[in-house]
Amino acid sequence: MKLTTPLEHIKGVGPKTAQALSAAGLETVADALDFLPRAYDDYSAAVNIADLQPGKVTVRARCESISTRIVRRGLRITTAVLVDDSGKVKAVWFNQPYRESQLRSDAEFMFSGQFGMQYNSYQISNPSVELAKQTNSSDAQPTSGIHPVYKSIKNLRPKTVQDLLKNLRPIMEFLPETLPEHIVQRQKLVSRAEAVKFLHAPNSHEEIARGRERLAFEELFEMILAAQLNKQEQTKLTGWRIPFNQPVVKRFVEQLPFPLTNAQRRAAWQILQDLESEHPMNRLLQGDVGSGKTVVAGLVAAEVAQAGFQTAIMAPTEILAAQHAKTLDELLLPFGVSVALLTGHVKGAQRRQLLDNLANGNINVVVGTHALIQEKAVYHKLGFVVIDEQHRFGVKQRQALLQKADYMPHLLSMTATPIPRSLALTLYGELDISILDELPAGRQSIQTKIWSPASAPKLYETIDAEIAKGRQAYVICPLIDDNPDNDKKSVEAEYHKLAKTMFRHRRVGLLHGKLPPEEKAAVMQQFADGDIDMLVSTTVVEVGVNVPNATVMLIENADHFGLSQLHQLRGRVGRGQYQSFCHLMLSGHDKPSQRLREIEKSQDGFYLAEVDLKLRGPGEIYGRAQHGALNLKIASLSDTPLIARAQTEAERFVKEGQDLLQYNHLARAVSRYQRLTVLN
Repeated sequence: MKLTTPLEHIKGVGPKTAQALSAAGLETVADALDFLPRAYDDYSAAVNIADLQPGKVTVRARCESISTRIVRRGLRITTAVLVDDSGKVKAVWFNQPYRESQLRSDAEFMFSGQFGMQYNSYQISNPSVELAKQTNSSDAQPTSGIHPVYKSIKNLRPKTVQDLLKNLRPIMEFLPETLPEHIVQRQKLVSRAEAVKFLHAPNSHEEIARGRERLAFEELFEMILAAQLNKQEQTKLTGWRIPFNQPVVKRFVEQLPFPLTNAQRRAAWQILQDLESEHPMNRLLQGDVGSGKTVVAGLVAAEVAQAGFQTAIMAPTEILAAQHAKTLDELLLPFGVSVALLTGHVKGAQRRQLLDNLANGNINVVVGTHALIQEKAVYHKLGFVVIDEQHRFGVKQRQALLQKADYMPHLLSMTATPIPRSLALTLYGELDISILDELPAGRQSIQTKIWSPASAPKLYETIDAEIAKGRQAYVICPLIDDNPDNDKKSVEAEYHKLAKTMFRHRRVGLLHGKLPPEEKAAVMQQFADGDIDMLVSTTVVEVGVNVPNATVMLIENADHFGLSQLHQLRGRVGRGQYQSFCHLMLSGHDKPSQRLREIEKSQDGFYLAEVDLKLRGPGEIYGRAQHGALNLKIASLSDTPLIARAQTEAERFVKEGQDLLQYNHLARAVSRYQRLTVLN
C-alpha cells in the first residue's frame, strides 16, 4: 500500500463506497489520511441518563422505540427513546433514516451528542452511535476510550470513513517526514507519522493535542514561509525611485481643512520613505472606516505627480471610485494635479480622449474600477498604484494593473477591515503594514443598541423622529428574496412593508445586488443627494459613498452577521457632525449573544476583529472565498503563540538560505500558498 494507492483498491471499499469517497474528494490513501476528524467522542466518560447535564454528553443505552417522519422539503427526522437503568431520554437525528435499522435490536449502544432543550423538551441532538462492548458476545466491536468523528460530505457517511481509516492504520506508522528534522526537534514536535496516528486513532486527549499541534504548526509554517519567500523576491525587483519632496508634502498638509492625525502622519511618512527605495513598495494601509486613508493616498499622489509619475487608484465599485475621484480632485487641485475617473460608464469620444490623455501623461491621477486594467488603458509613466478594499480583487486583477508599468510601480493596498495581528503575520506576511488606529478629531462615537422584535414599534418611532430632524437612515437586510427555510428578512419584503406602513410618509428607497448597475448607482446618488429618507438595502452598501447626513443604521437579523461586517456597516453612519445611532435587531426573542454585546459596547474595529477571529474564524475578516482556497485543515489563525513559533522558524529558514527543494512536500505546499496569498 502506498500513499498514491487509489482507495478503490483498499480492502472493504466497494464500487458504491469508492464513488461516495470520490464525490467527497477522497481518491487516494493520502487524501483519506488528510481527512482529519472534526471531533472526538469519549466513550469512557459515559454517564447515566438520570445524571445528564446540558452540553456534550455520552450515554450507554438501549433503544426502546424509534420512528422516522418526513417534514417540509423532504427533511426526515428520526426520533428514538433511549433507556438505561436510571431513566429515559429522547434522541433526534436529521436526515439519518438508516438509524432505524441500526438501532432495532436489544443491544446496547454508546450515544454521544449535544444534550439540551429543543422545541420545549430535552433531547440529545444528532448523536453518533457505536455498538457498546457486550459482555456475552464475541462478535461485538469493543467500544471504549476515544473515537474520532468525521464530517459527513454528500452521501459519504462518517461510519464509512471510520471503517476506512481503521484499515489504513498500518500505513500511518511509515509516513515520511515533511518538515526539516531540525525544526521538528527544535520545536519539540512529534513526527508527522505520530501526528496522523494520534489524530485518527488516539489513546488519550494528550495525543490528540500533540497531533493537532504538529499538523497546525506545519500548516502555519508553510503559509508564513511562502509569504517570507515572496517578500524576499520583492527585494530583487527594481522600481521607480521617487525622492521625498518636503515642500510639496508640507504645502499639502497646510492646505487641508483639518489637521492630520498622528496615525496619518506616521503612515504617510512610512509610505514616502518606501518610495525613495529602488525596490517597489508593497505596503498595506489598514484603518477603520473614516480614519482617513484616502487623504494619505492623496498626499502621496501629490508627491508622485510632482516627480513626473502617474498614480492609478482602483476601487471595487463605480460609486466608490467616483467618491474617491471627487475627494482627490478637491485635495490635489491646488497643486495643478489632474484627476480623471475611468469606469464602464465613460464611453465614446469622452473615453477615447481620456485614454489619450492617460497615455501622453496629461492625466496625473486616474481613479477607476476594472476599466483601469483593460487592454486599451495605456499609461505614460505609472509609478504608484493604490488598490482600495484590496481583498475584493483577485490576484490576477491586481497583477494586471501592476503590469501596466515599464518598471514595477510602488503598490499600496488599502482596507477598512481591521486585520488581527495573527492574520497580518500569515495571510498578509509579505506586505509591510501601516495602521490608522485614530479617527479624525470631532468624530462622535456611534451609539449602538440591541433590540428584540417585540420592541420594533418603539424603534421605528425613534428612527422616524431622527428623519423628522432632516437626517437619513439605512435599513440592512441579509437576503434579497424571501426564503421559507429560515427567518432572515428579505430586502424586498422589508422595503414594501416599511414603505406602505410605518414609513409611508417618508421617501423610502430600495437597493440590492441584483439591480442593474445603472439603477444601483442612481439609487445611491439619490440617497447621497438627500432625495431618499430611508434606504432599505442588503450589505451592498458596506463599501459605499460617504453620506454625512445619514445618522441611523438599522441591521435586521444582526445575530446572523459577523462582528467585522457589523462594524463595517455601522461605519456607514457617524461620518458627519451629527450624533449617529446603530440599531441591532435580533432574529428572535432569545437573549443577545456575548458576540453582539461586544459590538454594543466597543467602537474599536481592531478589538472586534480579534473577537470575530476567535468566535467565527478568518472567513469573516479575510473573505470566505479566499480563506476557503487556503484550505486550512487544522490550524487556527487565532493561535497567536503557535503562529509566533512558526514565524520564528520561517524567518530563520529564509535568513539561513536553506534549500527548499530538499523537502519535496514542503516545497509543493509553499508553492501552493505562494499562488494563493494576497499578492503573488
